[in-house]
Amino acid sequence: MIQVAREMQHRKMDLPLLIGGATTSKQHTALRIANCYDAPVVHVLDASRAAGVVSNLLDPDARPAFDADNRALQANLREIYGSKRRKPLVTLDAARANRLRPSDWPSDAQPDRIGLRHETVPLAEIVPYIDWTFFFTAWSLKGRFPAILDHPDYGEAARELYDNARTMLDQLIADEAIETRIAWGLWPAWSDGDDLVLFDDAARTAEIARFPMLRQQEVKPDAGKPHRSLADFVAPRASGIADHVGAFAVAAGLGVDALVAKHEANHDDYSAILVKSLADRLAEGLAELLHHRARIAWGYGHDEALSKEDLIAERYRGIRPALGYPACPDHTLKGRLWQLLDAEKQAMTLTEHYATLPAAAVSGLYLGHPDARYFAVGKVGRDQVEDYAARLGQTVRETERWLTPVLAYDPEAPEGSAAAQTPRAEKAKTAAPSDGDAVLVGATAAPERRQRTA
Repeated sequence: MIQVAREMQHRKMDLPLLIGGATTSKQHTALRIANCYDAPVVHVLDASRAAGVVSNLLDPDARPAFDADNRALQANLREIYGSKRRKPLVTLDAARANRLRPSDWPSDAQPDRIGLRHETVPLAEIVPYIDWTFFFTAWSLKGRFPAILDHPDYGEAARELYDNARTMLDQLIADEAIETRIAWGLWPAWSDGDDLVLFDDAARTAEIARFPMLRQQEVKPDAGKPHRSLADFVAPRASGIADHVGAFAVAAGLGVDALVAKHEANHDDYSAILVKSLADRLAEGLAELLHHRARIAWGYGHDEALSKEDLIAERYRGIRPALGYPACPDHTLKGRLWQLLDAEKQAMTLTEHYATLPAAAVSGLYLGHPDARYFAVGKVGRDQVEDYAARLGQTVRETERWLTPVLAYDPEAPEGSAAAQTPRAEKAKTAAPSDGDAVLVGATAAPERRQRTA
């Protein structure tokens, strides 16, 4: 979104820019986007509000006051939140010295087989793994399922929506109208510095994939907390320990476009939206189901006796971080994931901006260490970006473009200016040794539990 705003400014455009989507906010728009473009930049909470915003922007009498109010709001948000954004950082060397050091590396996790697997799963098997809470969230009905069905204000609407969804879901299962695809596997692996390295055989003689990871650099308020990287949860090469890493991509959206087109042709927008909402839930449910099976295949999940509530609360060992989300904020790594999984053979593709098609799809890595937890990398400094670019084999400028949301400095600012500088690096205190139209930009689907910070 920041790149879009900058490009519009570069082309001297004057069209209003509307920012919307589940992962956007007024604060982010004010702090990171509005400053990049001189024309009106407006955050729109959801699609239902866009008509009113556009109406104000199109009305020559209403536009000046609307624009002035919006700019004043954004200036106020920058005043409130701007100073909080520029937190001091430790150097990359200090962050690495203060890495997480797990107490031990369990030897119980030995996969039943290593390598790639392509599968499919009937929709009916996914249903028990659906988290209906997020289904209602997508319809702007906030509350936990099943309690939401008895909500004093909108319980009746929630029950009607749920009944309609279950009826449609039963029909989708009966008609086999939606297909699933799964590409996943478990591979011998080590960490190499801040990289995850996967091998194609148990002897670890041939490297099959490498995933460079970022590390937290913001100063920790608690002196006892480490600067984490996902690489910390995999045994280092020097240890010689036979560790493993998993990877997966699942889709439950094959056939959705045809169903949506059919409903829209019949002017039934409600059913079209319902199909897409259910496909998203099925994809997330399929990811949960596959992770359950992967833990068993890995050798440490055989004794799990988890209820649906336990699964939703993630009361199991291991994590499945998604590439492009807080613990690994680089979407370009999906390209390496797709090569590893040969995912296109399972009808899953990536756009040039690394969005997944079909849209109802989920992908990521499996890390099985008992200490593995979700976290946010947060802001990173120029020293880490340069190091990370070298490990990726990219230019620093290209890497900065993809990491824009987490940069602790402005790469577009004039050289030598305060904005171009990384916030003051400190020594880690806990360091261990060694006009008519508008352009609308939307974000990707909202990250869920396993993609949030922990």
